[in-house]
Amino acid sequence: MPRYVDGFVLLVPTKKLAAYKKLAAAASKVWLEHGALQYVETEGDDLTPGFGLPFTKLTKAKKGETVVFSWIMYKSRAHRDRVNAKVMKDKRLAAMCDPKNMPFDMKRMSCGGFKTMVDV
Repeated sequence: MPRYVDGFVLLVPTKKLAAYKKLAAAASKVWLEHGALQYVETEGDDLTPGFGLPFTKLTKAKKGETVVFSWIMYKSRAHRDRVNAKVMKDKRLAAMCDPKNMPFDMKRMSCGGFKTMVDV
């Protein structure tokens, strides 16, 4: 079954990683309650694989920043749009996402929607 994924790459100051994890855990509940199939947050661990462009260079990570790679999975793009419309109206999300007090710089976050090509 084809699925649709919203993907994110962002930088979190390492000293704020615990606050980010708390925010992500709370946000995951909102997305899942509104119908997302999966919500995953990962923190960089092995970012010098010896080939390709390392995420640290791609993101221009500075010392003391952790690269976070995350995704939310949906049934389809239309399903994503319906879920996100509900999420954006959810007062819990607004309460936890004060733009002036985020544990990361939203201007340095990359995100986008992706159609699956291979799903085994």
